[in-house]
Amino acid sequence: MGNALKTAVLLAFLTALLLVVGEILGGSGGLTIALILALGMNFISYWYSDKIALSMAGAYEVSPAEAPDLHAIVADVARKAGLPKPRVYIINNPSPNAFATGRDPQHAAVAVTSGILQILNFDELEGVLAHEMAHVRNRDTLIATVAATIAGAITYLAQMGQWALMFGGFGGRRDSRDNGLGGAEALLMIFLAPLAALLIQLAISRSREYNADATGARITGDPLALANALERLERQIAYRPMTNVAPTTAPLFIMNPFGPGMFQKLFSDHPPTAERIARLRKMAFQQIR
Repeated sequence: MGNALKTAVLLAFLTALLLVVGEILGGSGGLTIALILALGMNFISYWYSDKIALSMAGAYEVSPAEAPDLHAIVADVARKAGLPKPRVYIINNPSPNAFATGRDPQHAAVAVTSGILQILNFDELEGVLAHEMAHVRNRDTLIATVAATIAGAITYLAQMGQWALMFGGFGGRRDSRDNGLGGAEALLMIFLAPLAALLIQLAISRSREYNADATGARITGDPLALANALERLERQIAYRPMTNVAPTTAPLFIMNPFGPGMFQKLFSDHPPTAERIARLRKMAFQQIR
């Protein structure tokens, strides 16, 4: 299954899960609440997600006079991608990383850490920025925002369900559509639904990363440069992870900013770096055949 189709299927499952949770926990009234909650959260995220993400990452905008080389690479990559040049931000952090945000190509921004500017050569940095511009072109930020807000809505509904159970909810007639399920089934849904939503959200994120790698490599025509950059970034982040970044921004970055760990392996929003590198090297091999 292609990454784009896989993402669409996963988003459909996530949306369906939200509606099922709403109906199970509150009947038709809960279903209505779930719909209103999802629409409201998506509206807010659509318009303000870029500002929120940049602020949480501690990024500040730089002008062409302040960072001429970085602006030149961003402008060239945007031209190759057929996109407007995004706003350019820097994060004062020695850990090397980068991310893109914005609801559409006309309102996009790319942010890089000071650390990534110090360790990557021109081709590698171009590959990373092409990966980020691929996210912009593929509307990945919007997709990730929708997935995050729906997953957040499911978690919120589950928390509401916990309070309802504490105060004797879900104990009404089992045959009434407006009373949802009984306590045992509702309790099961309260604990399993947020986990299922998280796993689907992570799967969407991993799928989009693979797609951005491939699209970015096609933009520059140099898959090996991005593969080398990912290899270098993984080593450096393991040695020097980011410590002052909000966990909610982690899926935006090209690499998990917190480095390797058992929790990150089990619930990773990024695919294995070795697999990403292998796919890029396969692309390079196919180019020279």
